[in-house]
Amino acid sequence: MSENIVGNKEHKNPFFEPYNTPHDTVPFDRIRLEDFEEAFIEGIRRDNEQIEKTINNPEKPTFDNTIINKDEKDTREGYYDLLSRVSTVFFNMLSAETNDALDALAQKIQPILTQHANDVRLNRQLFERIQTVHRHHLRLTPEEKRLLDDCYDGFVRSGALLNDEGKERLRQLTEEASMLSLQFSQNLLKENKAFTLHITEETDLDGLPETAREAAAREAREQEKAGWLFTLDHPSFGPFMTYSTHRELRRKMYMAKNTECTHDNSENNIEICKRIVNLRREIAQLLGYKTYADYVLKRRMATNKRNVYRLLDQLIDAYRPTALKEVADIEKMARKTEGQSFVMQPWDFSYYSHKLQLKRFNLDSEMLRPYFELSRVIDGVFGLANRLYGITFKENTDIPVYHPDVKAYEVFDEDGSYLAVFYADFHPRKGKQGGAWMTEYQGQWIDRKGVNVRPHVSVVMNLTKPTDEKPALLTLGEVETFLHEFGHSLHGIFANTRFESLSGTNVWWDFVELPSQFMENYSVEKDFLRTFAVHYKTGEPLPDELIERIVKSRNFMAAYGCLRQVSFGLLDMAYYTRKEPFDEDIVAFEKKAWEKAIVLPQLPDTCMTVQFGHIMSGGYAAGYYSYKWAEVLDADAFSVFKKNGIFDRATARRFRDCILSKGGTEHPMELYKKFRGSEPTIDALLKRNGIRKS
Repeated sequence: MSENIVGNKEHKNPFFEPYNTPHDTVPFDRIRLEDFEEAFIEGIRRDNEQIEKTINNPEKPTFDNTIINKDEKDTREGYYDLLSRVSTVFFNMLSAETNDALDALAQKIQPILTQHANDVRLNRQLFERIQTVHRHHLRLTPEEKRLLDDCYDGFVRSGALLNDEGKERLRQLTEEASMLSLQFSQNLLKENKAFTLHITEETDLDGLPETAREAAAREAREQEKAGWLFTLDHPSFGPFMTYSTHRELRRKMYMAKNTECTHDNSENNIEICKRIVNLRREIAQLLGYKTYADYVLKRRMATNKRNVYRLLDQLIDAYRPTALKEVADIEKMARKTEGQSFVMQPWDFSYYSHKLQLKRFNLDSEMLRPYFELSRVIDGVFGLANRLYGITFKENTDIPVYHPDVKAYEVFDEDGSYLAVFYADFHPRKGKQGGAWMTEYQGQWIDRKGVNVRPHVSVVMNLTKPTDEKPALLTLGEVETFLHEFGHSLHGIFANTRFESLSGTNVWWDFVELPSQFMENYSVEKDFLRTFAVHYKTGEPLPDELIERIVKSRNFMAAYGCLRQVSFGLLDMAYYTRKEPFDEDIVAFEKKAWEKAIVLPQLPDTCMTVQFGHIMSGGYAAGYYSYKWAEVLDADAFSVFKKNGIFDRATARRFRDCILSKGGTEHPMELYKKFRGSEPTIDALLKRNGIRKS
């Protein structure tokens, strides 16, 4: 974004006028800090004005004058949803490119936005019109009926049926929860960026590959320090824990990562987490539910906590014996190296599991890096989309971006027509949250004149950065991450629904991971790897021998990885199935909650909860199980491609038409059955992971 120049009378707030950019993309180069607050305030005013027009309409409430009037958009010149426009940019920047000034503005604006959202959802006159339409509507299309039901349920689940006292209490609870979730995220980002391991003696780099050393040297130079700097960002943390021969330094890194937001400082999240859990429980109970999980699961494929626990318990029963053997094998490897008295600790796990993988498969992520140069990976991922769906990507440098790391592409359908804008933000930096995610700057919808407004989607990742000596060389795991987020983006790119609130990834949360996890399957398919994986220096293709080792090792530590995900799901459910106020020791509670899925020693000082953004500040509260739920779906879906051919265009067309383009217009199981012909079973997942042989 452009520099904030105070007092420039020539500057016009870009949110208030047509963007006049390619495809009406966000003009990041023209946005200044002060533009956000001004646009938020005006956006709320316009929102309120539109609501007043709706509730004061003398005509009988109908779908057209109440529901569509509220949800449907028009592309007539000069019209846009200002509040949605500025909110989308602001909150995406808060995750991808924030700073102290933006964080401070978020603290100021968040309660105003929450209050406005409550004003809308608790507006008695507006709800009465929606209720009338819901009870007495005439014939509607399935998509219109879905929108009406979602709209009505949304108001009810936001307190529309409460009495005045209940509504006032709900306002207090939601406003406090909103602020605490924001504070949680800001604390976690500050803690993550505050720690560095500064190494000045080259002997302390023993075991580390050249790529990790070069990246650490560059980090040190950027911070004007001598030697090498390692951070808690995954491209730095992961290789250090895997390769460093210095056990004490591994311990230091591990403890720094796993004690974030537990320290006696302003970034401590312990009491914040307790309060968030209690606020959500009280909100759910105020709305008539026994627990927050009951409230959430009413709008999920799982439908209730019994089905969630059934899945998690099935996975524990199926995977735990293999996971225990995997850990025992690693401990055996460690003792063979260190002596029989050696006691393995969590900071030893990545180090010795890597050694075991090397022994069994002669495979190492560093062996593969030279074949996964980022620009080639991009070509491979785009090429996969072309082969499956016929779409093409063309970089357009005229589309403004918010940071030089970001690339912007136009996406074209197989007939050459414009389909979407796709942003890709690849590398970690100071103002960027950890992890990887997909988001949108514009959703898809069809306006009143039949114009199909196409989406602007973005994937944000923290992949290995280039160094002064080498381009960005990725691990296979990072290629998988790219494919995952790209799968989400295809869900957005192919959106083809009438209403934006039902388009793209606006689906139930235990369905949204299907398109993303489906794409991960390709990361170990030899016919896909052969399309792009060549040595960045020599141009030689990834040898068949290495590809075979990748395929053979695909299930290495798969059971352990499954139980790790299950443990997070158990922890999530433990917090949000509580009926009584929570005031326990979070560290002790956490260790008890996930105990039956844990296969490594638990350390008394570490804590996952205080950095578990998915369930504290993200949308996965009482929903982390969704990753495993969707994994059952994705394994089952990919088995169809394995049968018909992993690049089969007819199967891909059915996947696009039945799932990717439909958004939330139908119940997700109905969409899945239209693609698959039947409901999924866990069998394909067990077979893929080698737990069941046939």
